[in-house]
Amino acid sequence: MNTPFTARKNLVIAGIVYWAIISIVYSIILTGTLKNFSLTTAQVIIDTIISNILVTASCVLILNNMRYYLPRQEKYWYVLTVSLGLSGICFLIAKGVLWIIFNDDPHYLQSFSQSTGIRYGISFLLIGCFSMMSLLWYTQEEQKTMSERKADAERLAKDAELFKLRQQLQPHFLFNSLNSISALTGTQPEKARHMIQQLSDFLRGTLKKDDQQWSTLEEEIQYLRLYLDIEKVRFGHRLQTEIIYTDEVLLLKLPSLLLQPVVENAIKFGLYDTTGEILIKLEATKENNYLKIMVQNPFDPETSQPLKGTGFGLSSIQRRLFLLFARQDLLKTHKNQANFITVILIPQIK
Repeated sequence: MNTPFTARKNLVIAGIVYWAIISIVYSIILTGTLKNFSLTTAQVIIDTIISNILVTASCVLILNNMRYYLPRQEKYWYVLTVSLGLSGICFLIAKGVLWIIFNDDPHYLQSFSQSTGIRYGISFLLIGCFSMMSLLWYTQEEQKTMSERKADAERLAKDAELFKLRQQLQPHFLFNSLNSISALTGTQPEKARHMIQQLSDFLRGTLKKDDQQWSTLEEEIQYLRLYLDIEKVRFGHRLQTEIIYTDEVLLLKLPSLLLQPVVENAIKFGLYDTTGEILIKLEATKENNYLKIMVQNPFDPETSQPLKGTGFGLSSIQRRLFLLFARQDLLKTHKNQANFITVILIPQIK
């Protein structure tokens, strides 16, 4: 933990200013209290210097001590006890030194004896105030440090969860693709080889994106087309796709690998629960300061319940969006007659 004045230059300047202030205050109080004794200017200056050197030394001791020990529940008792103790020590040392210097001046020694309470009180107030300020400063610094550590830990945890979510998106798609390749190897080897090549390109793109948190819509669409080419080999003519967008949205940002699980979810509910050809439609538009992505797929209301179970893909996307934007309203699903519609809003952070 740093001291209140981390720079040596600032420490020296602050120390001189503080010592000068308390010396002036001390000398004014001392002169006003002992005006009946008519102390000389030399006596007041020597008295002030010695007394305040001791007070300043006590303050430095407290400052360094709190670097290594910061009182908790007992902090007020600690400040009171330390201030009382150090004030007493300062008074006794000052008394001994001043009595040695002015031992031949009974007039001064009498004034010293009569100002014992004032001297002790001034030392206590100065040391006590400095102790409270040091305690407050170190407490705030510790809270700041703890807040920074907590924020770092939360950020690392969020990044780890985001990475985990992204890594979980690919395995079941890869298994399905390998099963399809295995099935095509005997009956349609040319399609199997073509699918292997497409799968290789797709996975190469995935590896390149692993370290990217954000992509442009244009990059995501290119990546999505590789995925759709593989799916079209799997499902043949049954799978039809349509991607609609304008040039103004191509450079908008969105989390990497976001579109593929949304479309995969649409294919799952569109093809697995229906017969015949289906159309998966993806439309990207800009609304205010959001990139709006709408994915639409048909479903059979009698055999499918998409609103009750949206699958791992959509739940992971919703979690990712919450981790990135701290909002739960960025992914919505609803049905329109025989169509299931997923709407995602991506805030465009400037």
